[in-house]
Amino acid sequence: MAFSHPWVLWLLPLAILPLVLQRSHAKSYSWVNMLPKDPLSDLIGLILKILAVFTLLFIILGLAAPHTLTQKVERTGIGAQIALVLDRSASMDDPFSGSNDMSGNTTVGETKSVAAARLITDFVKSRKQDMFGMITFSNSAMYVLPLSENKKAVIAAVAATSGNALFQTNIGSGLTSSAGLFDKVPDSGSRAVILLSDGAGRVDADTQQKIKDWFDRLHISLYWIVLRQPGGLSIFNENYKPQENQPLPPEIELYEFFQTLKTPFKAYEAEDPKSLQSAMNDINEREKKAIKYLEKIPGRDYSNICFAIAAFMIGLLLGVKYLEVKTWH
Repeated sequence: MAFSHPWVLWLLPLAILPLVLQRSHAKSYSWVNMLPKDPLSDLIGLILKILAVFTLLFIILGLAAPHTLTQKVERTGIGAQIALVLDRSASMDDPFSGSNDMSGNTTVGETKSVAAARLITDFVKSRKQDMFGMITFSNSAMYVLPLSENKKAVIAAVAATSGNALFQTNIGSGLTSSAGLFDKVPDSGSRAVILLSDGAGRVDADTQQKIKDWFDRLHISLYWIVLRQPGGLSIFNENYKPQENQPLPPEIELYEFFQTLKTPFKAYEAEDPKSLQSAMNDINEREKKAIKYLEKIPGRDYSNICFAIAAFMIGLLLGVKYLEVKTWH
């Protein structure tokens, strides 16, 4: 048991006042031996004083707001711990080519960032028992939200990603920061990072090794959704050969690096909102594993119960006062 306003408990000694104070209309007699004994009246008087004591006691306890503490109960459900890593480079504000989404609504002119925010919001709403965290990146990573069960906070964070962006794509920083979200958080049994970008930057060898080590140590799966321009280079093109003395394009180089991870990895390409929706649906189906999670059960507030008991006792006292024979003058 705990109290929201424990300082009010200092008023508890006031509850004994009915025992030490006399009634205002009590009479004094010069020789009480002439009065007959009335044990019943004495007992009723004592009971009324005790009622008054308990009335004050419950009023003070109600003002102190007693409640039980929040409990955490381990449950088994279907879900995952998911870190959303969203590209906020300036190119994300470019529109998709004209297309229809899965419900048949035209999405001509919808930018990639807006489409991503819309579909990720639907994804979050459909996941009842997941924990979500968020990292955004452009020239560097930005910590947005730790792993949380608060869906409203996650949806608000996703909506905030549609602001102005910068011109660089530092995927390495975004991935290392996303791995940090899982550090010191109990492993539920299923962990994943969803990386959504419309391009790729080069990741140096030290950062690559750090990503490998962290994803392996923390048991994190990786899903990479590439928002590809129609007709652009595909990361799945196995026949692509760069020009002589030229390095591989960043997208293909990054895709080959991701394939060396010891933990599960899956890549997708999306050219329009419909294909992006398909990728999100596939991830939704893949990340439905049995997990253990802690459900928070809020404490119960007993203030109203205390006030109700006090009101009942006041009613009894008023009833007795109404039936009382008035003292003669």
